[in-house]
Amino acid sequence: MKRFSFASLGAIALIATVPFINQVPGMAALWHSTSAVAQNVQTQGQIQLRLEAEKQVVVQDQQGKQSQKWQPLKGQTVVQPGNVLRYTLIGENKSDRTVKNLTLNQPIPKGMMYVLKSANITNNAKITYSIDGGRSFVENPTVKVTLPDGKVETKPAPATVYTHIRLQIPSVAAKTIVKASYQTQVR
Repeated sequence: MKRFSFASLGAIALIATVPFINQVPGMAALWHSTSAVAQNVQTQGQIQLRLEAEKQVVVQDQQGKQSQKWQPLKGQTVVQPGNVLRYTLIGENKSDRTVKNLTLNQPIPKGMMYVLKSANITNNAKITYSIDGGRSFVENPTVKVTLPDGKVETKPAPATVYTHIRLQIPSVAAKTIVKASYQTQVR
């Protein structure tokens, strides 16, 4: 069976919707919810993709108890170092056919750092990560570290070196939705 990939569409969706990264630190010109349609020519299956972003904010109730909530990012939004953003990628199969082997690559935007273990997805999907600009993906990235005594050890990669997240979804049934989310932190 031929493998069908939407990898570049996910990357383009994120790159096209994150114009704030190259602007003045602390000020983000963010987007309204956007969508794109991906089509599998072989089966005419269509997946409509939508990328949303939210900023984590701390709120205090009348009793003084603090809690965290997610505030949708719209228009001009101020982000500061340490702020956490949650990206949600929603894929809707609008066709009458199952779409098989859907692969989505999402880059971690420049100026941001992936929040380890924050990725989750509906369905029976596999999540892998890249630390080399999207050239290779593994479930648990590692790096080689040279110790003071000259020995080289392999250790889990730090969050600062993650560059991409890959979501591999075996199938998306007709007329269903798949959601994936992950968090990043402003450096």
